Amino acid sequence: MFRITLPASLLFAAALLLSACQAGDPPAAAKRLVLVQPASSAAASSGSHAGVYTGEIRARHEFDLAFRVAGKLAARLVDAGAEIKPGQALAKLDPADLELAANAARAQLAAAESDLATAQAERQRYADLLSKKFVSQGAFEAKENAFRSSQARLEQARSQSRISGNQASYGILSSEHPAIVTAVLADAGQVLSIGQPVFRLARPEEKEVLIAVPESRLAELRKARTLAVNLWAEPKIMMTGELRELAPAADATTRTYAARIRIHNPPPEVRLGMTARVALDLASDNLLLVPLSAVLDQGNGPQVWVVSNGKTELRAVKVKQFGEAGAVISEGLQTGELVVVIGASKLVAGLAVETKIAPRPSEQR
Repeated sequence: MFRITLPASLLFAAALLLSACQAGDPPAAAKRLVLVQPASSAAASSGSHAGVYTGEIRARHEFDLAFRVAGKLAARLVDAGAEIKPGQALAKLDPADLELAANAARAQLAAAESDLATAQAERQRYADLLSKKFVSQGAFEAKENAFRSSQARLEQARSQSRISGNQASYGILSSEHPAIVTAVLADAGQVLSIGQPVFRLARPEEKEVLIAVPESRLAELRKARTLAVNLWAEPKIMMTGELRELAPAADATTRTYAARIRIHNPPPEVRLGMTARVALDLASDNLLLVPLSAVLDQGNGPQVWVVSNGKTELRAVKVKQFGEAGAVISEGLQTGELVVVIGASKLVAGLAVETKIAPRPSEQR
């Protein structure tokens, strides 16, 4: 029978390895990192209101500008986007016909003045003859009537001359107010009828946001305590507004109601045509806002994962509404509690986690 003899050094190394395996503790499992956001008040900022609507910056006063007379458009002097001053020439008609009409009116006025002078002389002569009993009373009254008719024709000719003079000045199109040209509706060479629009203008002193509101949100808009307005291009600029006008009927295509929100003291950065957001403050109760990705529904109603004392907890909540800015929570959360926003579907209750605050969408731009 053979016996295998191992070297003493090899036996000693094996003994040390076995003792190390028996005495060592298992390595600690790494904590999972989760992205969270604190639950914030639904009225805290424009991005966290219960209702957020996107609209366009418009001027309160918008109007079409047209010539008062018909004619051929000879020149257009401004383009879309131009800022114009009161009385500035914007377009001109061909002056030939207008000048001819003015000349004809002046000629008619001169003829009426001559006729009146003749009728006045005839009346005076017949008055002298009547005093000497050389003509009858009826003959004098005929000259009197002719004189009064000449006076009336002169007044008519004067009025017509003024109208023709005004029409000659109407050949130059201008605005009575400072404005911005938002659209050009006619170009040089086009024959225009009376009142046909040439420009669309907007007066920039009062600015509003035009939004579309579904019929289910009309009561919400009317009872909103305040309206917050900010620009998509400049989210740091915060403004307040108020409902100025709500359309009495819905649009036939979109079935929404047009609403105009007046902006209080808009800064110079607010320009016509910019995209703006209008947020409604409905917070008569304690409404909180969380991202849409934080809300789960596994058949037991809406729930969110909350991190408390470094561990996860599944919390049932009541969602008042879902909107563009997130989900509005009316029950189940407290202000400031950390809500898991990414990977919530892969968590289990009581899991130890490390948290990292996720940036809000407005901060990711």
